[in-house]
Amino acid sequence: MIDLHTHSFFSDGDLVPSELVRRAEVIGIGTLAITDHVDFSNYRFIIEHVKAAARELSGRKKGIRVLAGVEITHVPAVDVPRLIELSRKAGAAVVVVHGETIVEPVEQKTNLSGIEGRADIIAHPGLITIREAELAAKKGVFLEISGRCGHSFTNGHVAAVARKTGAGLVFDSDAHTDRDLMDYDRALKIVQGAGLTDKDFDVMLKNSRKIVQER
Repeated sequence: MIDLHTHSFFSDGDLVPSELVRRAEVIGIGTLAITDHVDFSNYRFIIEHVKAAARELSGRKKGIRVLAGVEITHVPAVDVPRLIELSRKAGAAVVVVHGETIVEPVEQKTNLSGIEGRADIIAHPGLITIREAELAAKKGVFLEISGRCGHSFTNGHVAAVARKTGAGLVFDSDAHTDRDLMDYDRALKIVQGAGLTDKDFDVMLKNSRKIVQER
């Protein structure tokens, strides 16, 4: 199992990185990205501190690989591509953009800016358009099927649009607490609830591995 979208207490998660990683390890997650919320004010701090935790934990934990990432969150859409670039230069292994979920007032065109800036993942992209999904497919940007309450309301739409356009999908928990982390069976049920199949889920996990391998 791979989960490339989680949060520690460096943003709005409940757990220190070591506990987050331990709890993920116990339920069978083999690769975990800690992707705390960032804007221009804190991206260096988050990347520096999560990288330090990832180095320490990856060295000690033989059953799990830990990656330092970011989730670019509520940044003005026009500025998203620049922060993607800065985050990569600062050492983020995984760059997630907080997409246009229907349960938060995310600025319009954030999905498009994240895709144009070549983020790895557009998290919970809400009512993403066909045009945006076509561009994501062209640029190799993955769309997220979300395990997070609220953000998951549009999973079915995201799955349908991806099927029409060939956009790649990944599954992530968007965990903020230990209760949010998901093992394979729980994640599969959410994927099936979005109208996708076991085979689709296998492809989604391959897509997550591709992100990891390219980093």
